[in-house]
Amino acid sequence: MPGRVKRARTYVSPLREEQAAATRQTVLQAARRLFERDGYAATSMPAIAAEARVAVKTLYLAFGTKPDLLRTVWEQRLAGDEAATPVRERAWYRDIDADDDPRTKLRLLARQSGGVKRRTGRLLIVIRDAATTDREIRALWDDVEAKLHSVSVGIVEQLAAVGALSPDVEARAAADAIWALNHPSTWHLLVVVRGWSEEAYEEWLERSFAAQLLATGA
Repeated sequence: MPGRVKRARTYVSPLREEQAAATRQTVLQAARRLFERDGYAATSMPAIAAEARVAVKTLYLAFGTKPDLLRTVWEQRLAGDEAATPVRERAWYRDIDADDDPRTKLRLLARQSGGVKRRTGRLLIVIRDAATTDREIRALWDDVEAKLHSVSVGIVEQLAAVGALSPDVEARAAADAIWALNHPSTWHLLVVVRGWSEEAYEEWLERSFAAQLLATGA
């Protein structure tokens, strides 16, 4: 019919999407290796592109700026499919919330903390150090610390709800204690600097949580 405009068909290639996803993972892995080995400031986008064997232009088109790339590496390394899920809605947090035994709660928290540090501890230190000179990374680090504190507050609320929180400690101080014990800097000092095993760190964390938070007999 006169005047009808033909629309181009949109073709989606599963193979091309699969290749793009594989390239994305290759870039993220290369970026993490270089960030953790050389630090944020010393790692350039061309160096990451060379490590991943992609064009520098491709790197910028796919990930934006270097701060954007570091944030993406962090989110993918931290939680994978749960990266966009609020912390208190993630499966591990729900498991802690569902358990009524206060010592089990703290054991699960220590185990979760140890697992996260094994996956992301060195990257967290990269972010912490870069935050001192990069405004965008500062915002990322502030977000990391805020989420850590939010978890601490939630755990204190859970302990208080079952009558297990020590009467000798205020809720705010209790949350701050969890936050400090669970902080990446504490892990770095004990595991990286002092050479503790991951198992020793988790055991110490569990004992320290209990000593700081639990009422006698809990």
